[in-house]
Parts: sequence; C-alpha cells; structure tokens
Amino acid sequence: MKKMIIRGGQKLSGKVTIGGAKNSTVALIPAAILADTPVKFDSVPDILDVHNLMLILESMNVKSVFDKGELEIDPTQIKSVPLPGGAIKSLRASYYFMGALLGKFGEAVVGFPGGDNIGPRPIDQHIKGFKALGAQVIEENDAVRIKTGENGLQGTRIFFDIVSVGATINVLLAAVRASGTTIIENAAKEPEIVDLATFLNNMGAQIRGAGTDVIRIKGVSSLKATNTHTIIPDRIEAGTYLAFAAANGEGVLVKNVITEHLEPFIAKLVEMGIYLEVNEDSIYVKGGDNLNPVTVKTSPFPGFATDLQQPITPLLMRANGESKIIDTLYPERIKHITEMQKMGAAISSSDGVITVGHSDNLRGATVKASEIRAGVSLLGLALMSKGVTTITHADNILRGYERIIEKLRNLNVEIKIVDDECENH
Repeated sequence: MKKMIIRGGQKLSGKVTIGGAKNSTVALIPAAILADTPVKFDSVPDILDVHNLMLILESMNVKSVFDKGELEIDPTQIKSVPLPGGAIKSLRASYYFMGALLGKFGEAVVGFPGGDNIGPRPIDQHIKGFKALGAQVIEENDAVRIKTGENGLQGTRIFFDIVSVGATINVLLAAVRASGTTIIENAAKEPEIVDLATFLNNMGAQIRGAGTDVIRIKGVSSLKATNTHTIIPDRIEAGTYLAFAAANGEGVLVKNVITEHLEPFIAKLVEMGIYLEVNEDSIYVKGGDNLNPVTVKTSPFPGFATDLQQPITPLLMRANGESKIIDTLYPERIKHITEMQKMGAAISSSDGVITVGHSDNLRGATVKASEIRAGVSLLGLALMSKGVTTITHADNILRGYERIIEKLRNLNVEIKIVDDECENH
C-alpha cells in the first residue's frame, strides 16, 4: 500500500484539466466485448480500475492496448470463461461483465462484486432484470451463474423497484443483443448511461430514451465500431477540484467540464457565496470568504451526487455556521468522519445526518483512506490544516483520480507518495 504525505497550508492556483469519467469507463470497457470488431476509446483515465479491467479482458482472450489516454480493445477472438476472483474481487464495476457476457454468449459466470465498502449495494435489481429477459440466475459459492434458455434473451418490460445505475447498465448491456424490444422503466438517468448508449448506438444498437426514466432497446444481431468513442469528462473529479479550489484556492480554472452535469453542485457553491465564472466547458473559481452554511441532500441524477458529499465536506468547514449532509443513497458513507475528527474537524453523524461545523484549528495527523471519496476528502482537509498529514491506504485515492499528484503539482501543490513499508512516520 502507498501513503500520501501532505504539508498543510498550500494554496491551489492555476489550471487543471479533467479526465474521462471513471464511472463511464468501467461500463464502456465491458460493453466493448459486445462488438464484432476492434473498438477504440479516447479520454480514458489512467486509473487502477482500467488496468484491472484489462486483466479481466486478457483472461477472456481479448487483447487490449492502453497508451496516452487511448485504449484499443479487440474482442474478435473472445472466449467465454468464468471470470476470475482476483481482480474482480477488488473491482465492483467488473459486474458489468454479467450483462455484457449474457448479451454476447447467452451465459456468464461472474464472481461476486467487491469495490468500495460504503454500505450495502445489493444486486437484486440486476438479477430481476436478467430473469425478466428470460435468463436463469443461480447464486453459488460467491459467484453468479447466469444462463439463457433455448430461445435466448427475449425483449420485455422491466420496472426497477429502485433507481439503480448498475442495474440499468447491466440490463442495457444484455438487452442490446436480445430478440425484440426491451423497455426499462424507472431507469437511472446519469450522464454515464447516456455515454454508454451513445457508444452502443454508434455501433448499430437501437437505444432510445437514455437520460430519461424510460429506456427502449430494440435488440440487434451485430455491433460494429466504425469510429473512436471519446469518453465524457468526469463530473466527480471536476466537483472535487472545484470544492478544493473554493475552500483553499487563490484562483483556479477547471477545464474540460460539462457544466450541465454539475448543476446541483454548482448551485450549492453559489448558495454558499462562492464566486464562480461558469463558461461553456470550464469553470473559474476565485475562492471565497464569509461563506454561508448549507444543507446538502444527495439523490439520483439530476440531484446532488453521492460521490461528491465527501469531497465537499472540507469546504463546508469554512462556512460560518453548521451545515448538514443527508446521503439518501448511502447513509453509511461516513468512514471519513472519525478520520477528520483526528484532525480537529467539527464533524459528527447521527440518525443519517452528518453535521459539519466551522473548523478553524485543523491540524495534521495520520489518517486512513478507507475508500476513494473518503480518501480524497482527507486530502482536501490536509491542505487546509496546520502541519503534516499522512494518509495511509492512499491506493484508494489513486483508484479514482488519475495523475492526481501531477495535477495538484500544476496547481502549485506538492504531495509526496511513498510505499508504506519504506518510510517510517
């Protein structure tokens, strides 16, 4: 494991360019195996999840080459094999291979998904969708075994009991190659789903309504890539840098942003009294004083993203008064709180409500990044603190933020990364 060593009191200034969306990429890579031709992506973030997905592709005899943001995948020699425990255990998004393999081969054996521990994330809606399409689903020995009958997958109408990004994507991937028309109701509307549908439609899929709560998919027999698909910018990465710049910046320009994807987040910054210049594909943040406390309530898109409730937390500590965070999606997403308390932060959680008070006397400490967003929120707090902070398990931050050390250096912030065993602090 790696650890980050951060000297407090460093101010962000300059420019940062946002990379491709992690949450799009981890769906697009499994989707690529549905193609009958090689596939090319660009704006691919250089993060650990991408390299893990490439290992999983390799286990299926799918060649992939990743260089400078461009990823080529050749699924023309793919073999249907049970997917491994190793890489898949560490990578929740690998469960999108369930839908993709089901669409491609009519069967899939996939180890149970792992990923960040932020509370229960059951896959019952995925399984409900697969069964509705005519597949048998057997859960055994930490794996899910899915198989279609003689008639293959058949289009149908599916109503999800809850809005689920994962289930919407998985059923979409399976239904693209099913016979007839599938209608998904109460579908998730996230931009990453629109990105996936755009990629598939460009290969000949017939998907309508992505980005609304009803998606119609008319199955096709073949998908062929004819151009390179550019992945949308990562709205969570963008929001993280905007929050850091607002809390602790002296003028930061965040480039390569689709501002419509960040409207609820931008609205909160404005409500706090932060000066922003919102341009067509960039946002300039001046930083702010005399900030107002706010209440943040997460909800599915187009609401405030759950992945941004932790990154905005250090900024809330600048406000004059108490702010509240209510995470309606993952109320157990609170692993950052005890770590922040070690640094002198006025933050607590009770009955599903996180209370964040004005925190002046922040000090460096040794803290643990238990998952991606919790870890990055500690990094934001470390920059606001006096003294030196050491974040252990920093690999978790690197999983979700490409070249974060380099990008912060361009914002005039120096952070040291070391292997945990080779430095004693």
